[in-house]
Amino acid sequence: MKLTSLRIISKNIKQAVQFYEKAIGLTAQWYTEDFAELSTNTISIAIGSTRTMKMFGENLEESAGYQNTIIEFLVSNVDEEYERIKGLASQVVQEPTTMPWGNRSLLFRDPDGNLINFFTPVSVEAIQKFN
Repeated sequence: MKLTSLRIISKNIKQAVQFYEKAIGLTAQWYTEDFAELSTNTISIAIGSTRTMKMFGENLEESAGYQNTIIEFLVSNVDEEYERIKGLASQVVQEPTTMPWGNRSLLFRDPDGNLINFFTPVSVEAIQKFN
């Protein structure tokens, strides 16, 4: 099994795609007006409008998944990313902070309220883990 994609459902897909393009520095490929993807060499971030959820079944349009999920990105310098992202993010939840497990972490929200974590390994153990 291989994890290939993470899908975010958005009430305003154009705003969400623009946010992620700026936040992670990739250009989205639009497949329909309700579905776009930003791809890296390891995973794709798919963004779908709430209308796409109707294709999966009844009563799936509203989701509160953002309350217990964090989308994480490994970045080379979290403090530099903070300077870039603080004007873009709808809310900075936690400014860059070194966590007990050895990552320096920045937590913020996207336009739909999803939690995003940009992190940089800083302890010897964390650096080894991600090299």
